[in-house]
Amino acid sequence: MASELKYAVFGSGSWATAIVKMLCENLDEVGWYMRSIYTKEHLLKHKHNPNYLSSVEFNLEQLKLSNDINETAAYADVLIFVIPSAFIHSELEKLNINISSKTIVSAVKGIIPETGLLVGEHFHDTYKIPFNNIAVIAGPCHAEEVALERLSYLTISCVDAIKAQEIANQLSSNYIKTKISDDIIGVEYAVMLKNIYAVAAGIAHGLGYGDNFQSVLMSNAIREMKRFIKKMHKMKRNINNSAYLGDLLVTGYSVFSRNRMFGNMIGKGYTVKSAQMEMNMVAEGYYATKSAFLLNKQNVKKTRLPIINAVYGILYEGKEAKDVFKKLTDKLD
Repeated sequence: MASELKYAVFGSGSWATAIVKMLCENLDEVGWYMRSIYTKEHLLKHKHNPNYLSSVEFNLEQLKLSNDINETAAYADVLIFVIPSAFIHSELEKLNINISSKTIVSAVKGIIPETGLLVGEHFHDTYKIPFNNIAVIAGPCHAEEVALERLSYLTISCVDAIKAQEIANQLSSNYIKTKISDDIIGVEYAVMLKNIYAVAAGIAHGLGYGDNFQSVLMSNAIREMKRFIKKMHKMKRNINNSAYLGDLLVTGYSVFSRNRMFGNMIGKGYTVKSAQMEMNMVAEGYYATKSAFLLNKQNVKKTRLPIINAVYGILYEGKEAKDVFKKLTDKLD
C-alpha cells in the first residue's frame, strides 16, 4: 500500500534491519539512520547489513541512508526508533531540530535508564510529542524469522486508531500480519517485561531445569506481568492477547531470543560482564530488570514480583543463580 508519508528507521541492529525490510515491501523509499559509518558504507557496497540479518539484500534505490540523525529526522514524517534503551538517550541528545509535529514509533524494548520513563513518555516530556502521535510496535515477532519471511505477527498500539492503522498498513505483507491496539502504555511495559522473563527462562535452562519447570515459570510470568502493568496503568486489556502472552512466549522459548541466550549463559556460570562480552547483540532484559525493580520499589504499595526480584538478585546483587532459583521454585504455583 502506498503512503504519502515518509518513513525512517533509527538504528542498525537486527530488529531495525527487519523493520526496514518490512517497510521496503510497501514504500518506494525508506530513511535509515545508523551511527556506524562502516555499516553504511558496507550496505552501499554489498547491499546488506554486515552485522545483522546479512542474508537480507536491499534494493539501494529504496534506501535513504545517513549517519546524521538530524538529516533523517528532518526527512521523515514517521520516525521509528529501534535503538537499544541503554543508548537511545545519548543518540537523541544529538537532535537539534524540532520533531514535535512528527509521528514517533517506538520499537525499543525497554525503559530509558537515565529518566526511568517509557520511550513514549520520554518523547512526550522532552520533545513535546502529543500522545496521539506516539505509537509502539510489539510482537510476537523475531527479526530472524522476518529475514526468512516466515509468517509473523505485529501489534501496533496508538491512541489514534487511524495512525495505528496507517503504520500497520506499511508493515503488512504476505508474511507479516498486523493488528492495532489503543493500550500504548500497557504494550510498551509488556515489551520491556517479556525480556526479563526470557532472561529468567534462560537462567533456568542453563541451570538444568526442564520443560516442566519452564512451563510453570512462563505461567507465573504472565500473571506477574499482568500485576505489574495493572499497577502502572490500569485499563481493560486481555493479557492473553498476542502483544502480551504471545510475545512473552516467543521471547522465552525461541532459539533466536538474545535474552534467553544471555540468561542461559548466566545459568551456566558466566559472569554478567563475560556474557555481555561474548554476545554481539544487546540483551535488553539486563537493563529492563533494573528498571522494573526500581519502578516497583518506588511504589508505596509494591507488587509481588518474585521472578523479577530473582533475576535482579542474580544480575545486580551477585547472588548465586542456583540458590536464587531454588528459593524461587517455592514461590511459584
